[in-house]
Amino acid sequence: MTIARTLQQYLEDQDIAYEVMAHQPTKTSSRTAQASHISGNCLAKGVVLSREGGFTLAVVPASCNVKMDAVSHFIEGPVSIASEDEIGELFPDCDEGAIPPLGAAYGLDVIVDDSLEQRSDIYFEAGDHESLIHLTGSQFHNLLENIPHGRIAQQM
Repeated sequence: MTIARTLQQYLEDQDIAYEVMAHQPTKTSSRTAQASHISGNCLAKGVVLSREGGFTLAVVPASCNVKMDAVSHFIEGPVSIASEDEIGELFPDCDEGAIPPLGAAYGLDVIVDDSLEQRSDIYFEAGDHESLIHLTGSQFHNLLENIPHGRIAQQM
């Protein structure tokens, strides 16, 4: 059970108290929610999108997909899913597919789905496939309060 060093430093710099929770190794965020016995609506996942001039991290519940057209409208340009190689370069201390949704820690632009604002507890990958970070909803909101929000998620 480990937390990505960049994420750990970011949370410390922001003076955020958090809990690290172990879970059985999983390959998808939906399976992580099941293995951890938490709602997929409370597990925030980051999806790296490629756009002209860079990348944007879309943050949605694990129970949802990103509405690409909504993000494109929001950032006023086309987006596509970033390649695994691009994601690996952006998140060098994270396992493939286990990126945390706090893009600011990695210097990324972020857009967050509105539905995550309504949760009293938020969980997300800590950078590997065996650890989750648990924050209160208000802590998560404070970390993302100056980040664009919108309706960018659709149920799977």
